[in-house]
Amino acid sequence: QESLQESGPGLVTPSQTLSLTCTVSGVPITTKDYYWSWIRQPPGKGLEWMGAITYSGDRNYHPSLKSRASISRDTTKNQFTLHVTSVTPEDTAVYYCASNLGWATAWGQGTQVTVSS
Repeated sequence: QESLQESGPGLVTPSQTLSLTCTVSGVPITTKDYYWSWIRQPPGKGLEWMGAITYSGDRNYHPSLKSRASISRDTTKNQFTLHVTSVTPEDTAVYYCASNLGWATAWGQGTQVTVSS
């Protein structure tokens, strides 16, 4: 069973770029059929899927974020990273990374990000 841990800044200034890294243990992120997601939950709102990167490096993003979000990976460190450009206070949320293999999923504990000047 894999485990995931998010890391990154807790506070980001508006208009800057937010970068969060997910470190995966227990399974290589290049393992066939896995995909790796970012999900967030703004205060008082539901979960929002942001995007994912597959084991082969293909990427998909939520249409509302496609112009601002990108996901990269470092297979040597077994990490994948979310980048969100031009953040606003509306990007304040708890951010989670997750793994998916068929119906199975595992989540990190989440990390709070606040966008404020």
